[in-house]
Amino acid sequence: MSDYVKRTIIKEEVPSIHLDSSRSVKVYVPPGYNELLSYPVVYCQDGNDFFTMGRIATIANQLILDEGIEPFLIVGVSVDRNKRTSEYSPAGSRNRAYKRFFAEELLPYIEDRYPVRREPAARVLAGDSLGGTVSLHLALDYPDTFPQVLSLSGAFFQSTQDQLSAQPDLSWLRIWMVVGLDETDVETSSGTFDFVYWNRLAKQHLEQKRAVLSYREKPGTHVWGLWQKELPDGLRHFFPAPLL
Repeated sequence: MSDYVKRTIIKEEVPSIHLDSSRSVKVYVPPGYNELLSYPVVYCQDGNDFFTMGRIATIANQLILDEGIEPFLIVGVSVDRNKRTSEYSPAGSRNRAYKRFFAEELLPYIEDRYPVRREPAARVLAGDSLGGTVSLHLALDYPDTFPQVLSLSGAFFQSTQDQLSAQPDLSWLRIWMVVGLDETDVETSSGTFDFVYWNRLAKQHLEQKRAVLSYREKPGTHVWGLWQKELPDGLRHFFPAPLL
């Protein structure tokens, strides 16, 4: 067990002209990290939550050391709670600036400093609730850059549904989704929502537009207690273990 908690996490400050200040990120590098190799990357919204409540670094160590999945980097992007909705919501005043920061500043910053693969198939966007929303919208805005999304109870409300229905074809998009069956009356900063309904509706649109979709519903509420349990399967989906 001690190997799992030996996590190497590097703190970075990413400068930005699109946001009003630099943005803190944490970068997990896997066991056996070697700068002569190249790695895929998982980019996480709510980065601090993914590392603390999601325990994503420990989960990654277990998957790499025990199951032999391909080593990958994790970039956890911090967020100011007071600005989270304005950055992550499609209707937020800072949403466009945040997405530009992510694609035009964060991505080159990481790719200039770490030995990561540059092809789109080596990048996964991950997020919970509104973090899942902004991840999907980043993919829709930058399909040639971010074609893969891991969504934990995404807040896929009407504006997201409208964008999905307007897409001519989503066969390029690979998305893994989970929602808790007890998420039918979730209070958010924007009101109370039935996340099961909205995720099922998103599933319909994604299937109609031919996205490559892996969808599941599990017992649980809108909390990290559910998401942490489902995160290993989401990571396995994008980084399958080698066939023996």
